[in-house]
Amino acid sequence: MSSAKSTPSPSGPANSPADHAGEARSSAIMAAGTLVSRFLGFGKTWMLAAALGLGSTVNDTFINANNLPNLIFLLVAGGVFNAVLVPQIIKASKAPDRGADYVSRLLTLAVLVLLTLTLLVTLLAPWVIELTTQGYSPQQKALAVSFAFWCLPQIFFYGLYALLTQVLNANGAFGPAMWAPILNNIVAIAGLGMFIGIMGTNAANPHTIDNWGSSQTFLVAGFSTIGVVAQTAILLVPVFRLRLGLRPRFGWRGVGLGQAARLSVWTLATAAVGQLAFLYVMRIATIPGAERLRLEQAGDPAANTLPGNAVLEVASQLYLLPHSIIALSLATVLFNRMTRASQDGDRAALRNALSHGLRTMAVATVFGALALFALAGPLGMFFSGGDRQDGVMLAQTLTILALSTPFMSANFMMSRVFYANEDARTPFLIQLVLALVNVVAAFLIQYLPFDQIIFAIALLYTGGNILSVVVSALFLRRLLGHLDGPRIANSYIRMGYAALGSALAGALALWLLGSYHRDGFAWSSTIAALVTIVVVGPVMLAVYFFLLKLFRVTELRDLLEPLLGRLRRGKAAGAGEDDGDAVPAEDAGTPRPRPERATISVDTGLIPRISGEFDATSFRAGPDIRDRDERSGWPAGPEGGYLPAEDQPSSAEGGLGKGDVPLPGRRTYQGPAGHNPYFPFGRKKKK
Repeated sequence: MSSAKSTPSPSGPANSPADHAGEARSSAIMAAGTLVSRFLGFGKTWMLAAALGLGSTVNDTFINANNLPNLIFLLVAGGVFNAVLVPQIIKASKAPDRGADYVSRLLTLAVLVLLTLTLLVTLLAPWVIELTTQGYSPQQKALAVSFAFWCLPQIFFYGLYALLTQVLNANGAFGPAMWAPILNNIVAIAGLGMFIGIMGTNAANPHTIDNWGSSQTFLVAGFSTIGVVAQTAILLVPVFRLRLGLRPRFGWRGVGLGQAARLSVWTLATAAVGQLAFLYVMRIATIPGAERLRLEQAGDPAANTLPGNAVLEVASQLYLLPHSIIALSLATVLFNRMTRASQDGDRAALRNALSHGLRTMAVATVFGALALFALAGPLGMFFSGGDRQDGVMLAQTLTILALSTPFMSANFMMSRVFYANEDARTPFLIQLVLALVNVVAAFLIQYLPFDQIIFAIALLYTGGNILSVVVSALFLRRLLGHLDGPRIANSYIRMGYAALGSALAGALALWLLGSYHRDGFAWSSTIAALVTIVVVGPVMLAVYFFLLKLFRVTELRDLLEPLLGRLRRGKAAGAGEDDGDAVPAEDAGTPRPRPERATISVDTGLIPRISGEFDATSFRAGPDIRDRDERSGWPAGPEGGYLPAEDQPSSAEGGLGKGDVPLPGRRTYQGPAGHNPYFPFGRKKKK
């Protein structure tokens, strides 16, 4: 309990081997689902480049329009859903009626708000395009508005998807939401496949604004939206199977959303600041695409050397891969361990959880950074749609972004400490600093030569990721005393040497395959680029594993143990796992606890989710923490242990024992269904 402890108690449940094993297995399962989704997402990206061309004005215009629904949802409603509705749904699920009445009212309200927001934004599509682009010609603006009319309805389905995901999570069903995005990608790929089959690839039949028609818009933008609709609709099946009796219900007095929103003001502000800064940067990123169109119409060959926001989008997806597969999953699972340590006021345990997370995820992110850097050329060619010049521009952008991958993941892990401590004010301050830096830098970037704008924005991303780690570390030192710096630095240095050795081995293999010559094998076609990646990637990985063993990097075992353990246990492990919510083997005979704590996840960094990659990670519930109630000294509360009772203070505002702010959303009725005094059950209607 005391923060003066140098190490956590080894016998404490929060740090038991079984607890760690359960966390790691959950992380591995989440990573597997994410890997499949990302794999199909990259297939969609490859087909989009083949259909429209990576460096084409049409692709730039579509990317910008297709980004808008996700960004607008996260800006206007994402913070509210995450900080306000998610905890309410989790809490309501503990009522005797499993929250049917309460959740029905929340869903009814949310659907009405989402419909209003979506209709309003869609009707204002021309104004939205005007606000989020710069330098578009009337012809390009008309195409952007056409794409936007098809894409903006996704806002409603993103919101409904997030709500349905949380209803499932609150009832212990994690699998459906983890696999639903796969259907989204499959539908989008089908649309692009029909486009290529009917219209041909961009290399064989260039698709420009001049020859673009409504049928082409439907196959690209229409199927993108149909994919999001399918992703949401598929969740209705498992929701109906819960038999909660959900139905439209009106009357929201006493629901408690106003109180929850007031107490979550810092979380809402953090989301708004981050998304506004990102939208402004994306506006600046549209400038080169507009200039390219003017050069093309003037017959200037310099148009082919201008990278647009499609290049930045694909490079961002590639460099986010190690983060989204390993770091994001690990941070989400470790969040629960951090929360328990924070509730106990145990700084040492909280610091150890952070140190463990930073060192374990670095095994993947450090290698991923240098692997992406080394393989930037073949990756650029593979996703270029067959155009070498586009491949070169993508490779150049990726090399700038790649080396910042460990910093982005480290910052995400560090931000979990603040949220585990229920301190939403500090992430807001960090986000505010980053937003100011990025907006000022983006304002200056717009005055650079057109061919340097995208590269400068990529450099801005890299600098922002590094700066975010520095700023987060300053705040964390005040909270934790120290950050276990020597041990973390020692691990990162040894991993860096191993990754550098693997990168040198990869560079040699790439040289043998002609990757450093414009006429070399790797640049001859997209198939040759894929072959190069398939050959060189395993070589780099094998050298990396060998060097990790040589340098005695024990974190490799921590990362691989969940996978190896599952192979050893075989089917026996399956009996203790369901829908991705793993439990330790020794606890397999006990009933599975139901998830009861919402994971608040507002990214502190510049790059949020990329379009088409919206998932439910930020709305995922963590494991049951009822066994912590006795140790934390908190009463179980009317919900049977979910969170403290009505007026019980939490550890908000950097607490670690500072109980002075009630938890959000506690002032709501959670008694027997049908007895809420604020809802007019059984009352006679006035004549």
